[in-house]
Amino acid sequence: MDSHNNIKTMDNENEKKLIKYNGWKAMPCVIGNETFEKLGTIGTSSNLLVYLTTVFNMKSMEATNVLNIFNGSANFGTLLGAFLWENCIRPTTGQLAFLLGGLVFLIIGAGGIRPCNLAFGADQFDPETESGKRGISSFFNWYYFTLTFAVMVSVTFVVYIQSNISWAIGLAIPALFMFLSCALFFMGTKLYVMIKPQGSPLVSVAQVIAAAFKKRRLELPEKPALSLFDYVPDNKQSIVIPKLPYSNQFRFLEKAAIVTEEDGINPDGSPTDPWKLCSIQQVEQLKCLIRVFPIWISGILYSVSTATMNNYTVFQALQADRRLGPTFKIPAASYAIFTMITITFWIPFYDRILVPKLRKLTGKEDGITVLQKLGVGIVILIFSLATCGFFEHSRREFSETRPTLGVDPQRGAISSLSAMWLVFPLALSGLSEAFTMIALVEFYYKQFPENMRSIGAAFVFCGMAMSNYLSSFLQSAVNQMSHGSKNGTWLTQDLNKGRLDYFYYLMAGIEVFNLVYFLVCSNWYRYRGTSDSSSDEKLEEIKSEIALV
Repeated sequence: MDSHNNIKTMDNENEKKLIKYNGWKAMPCVIGNETFEKLGTIGTSSNLLVYLTTVFNMKSMEATNVLNIFNGSANFGTLLGAFLWENCIRPTTGQLAFLLGGLVFLIIGAGGIRPCNLAFGADQFDPETESGKRGISSFFNWYYFTLTFAVMVSVTFVVYIQSNISWAIGLAIPALFMFLSCALFFMGTKLYVMIKPQGSPLVSVAQVIAAAFKKRRLELPEKPALSLFDYVPDNKQSIVIPKLPYSNQFRFLEKAAIVTEEDGINPDGSPTDPWKLCSIQQVEQLKCLIRVFPIWISGILYSVSTATMNNYTVFQALQADRRLGPTFKIPAASYAIFTMITITFWIPFYDRILVPKLRKLTGKEDGITVLQKLGVGIVILIFSLATCGFFEHSRREFSETRPTLGVDPQRGAISSLSAMWLVFPLALSGLSEAFTMIALVEFYYKQFPENMRSIGAAFVFCGMAMSNYLSSFLQSAVNQMSHGSKNGTWLTQDLNKGRLDYFYYLMAGIEVFNLVYFLVCSNWYRYRGTSDSSSDEKLEEIKSEIALV
């Protein structure tokens, strides 16, 4: 037996030596592909709200719902919003069909790229070396930098061409970006490390659930870590899938690993029927997946508020003073650049200056934990939403009590309050995003088992998709519930006749609830790879997280 184990170890070491990790050499192609993909999709969608309301003459609520459905479908891969088109009678059926067809192709393309790029990029680094581990952490920052860069170019250069020169040229530029994205990706084919798939991890999840259900009446053993079925497949992937320690959460799933007289074992140690008997490692992998769900829900609630804020700050800018100098007027969609500028400056400051100081203070390698970053981001978002509500109150008051700058025929009076007052809440939103979104990406990648990392990356975008759908539903529900109230409908075409400030305060209240929910979940959450013997350390960590938030 010992000789067999030695031979297997040597084989694993030989297999590892055959893998050549090019690391940063492959990053120009991987990150370049990601950058131009984002330039293509965001360049099309960033000004889509203005395009639908000015060129297609849609009402604000209809355009917002269409944009939410598009963003949600691009991340989720489904088309659940076709019914929204039935109430729009201004464009012809052919025009709507052509527009919808273009959005469908964008959804298909983005749906194929987004869930894979994160895991694929991180796979280019050797996870067992110090330089590889540092490279993986840096990759997440560079990944978000590419997103930030794409949005900055989209909301300035592309939006300006679309709004002031030609919609045709402005929409052709993102198509060129998508072509460059494809070209860069194929240029790096010889540099990539491509790990061979070993079957769908979702099948393993289904097997554990099925086996646990079949054995639901069995009693759990007193020492599960020692007596449950512990089989590790002898394949090349085992060198990159470390063994997970036993955890005592969701113990009912452990019944799937109880060996009975009816269970057969093959000569290599594998079960004859994997739908009746599963290894404790399969069970622990499913536990990792289940533990992530509560944090995922908190991320969805966070993204609902950011998606809503991103839409309505555009409408606020449209009915505010956007003049910068005697002749230039900032496009309404371009105010999002202040969010991106904040992220651009904050990330290197945080990574190079703040983290070393926090590391000395807390003794943690990353300064603060991933969950602490998430909590800080939620707190900052609450202040950002409240500030947006205050700006809206002031903007509407200016339009009622002071001379206006004219009348937008599709909306109403343009307030004389400068739209530059939006910079502060948008900067707060960027600071919140720098904490929360990067932390979510890192959280899913590190907390999912190695063979589920693509699923972990998909969780990021599925959460965004759910938030877009929920944002659309919430706006419609609030519009219906506030209709006929004493203060009138909150969300109207003319913001001066609505109460958008109330809606912002409602979203801030939802985020307060989300913060409380998140703190409860973080107290319960057990990091992947944490055994029960470290419960005291875990308790101290949670106390420090709550104190920081």
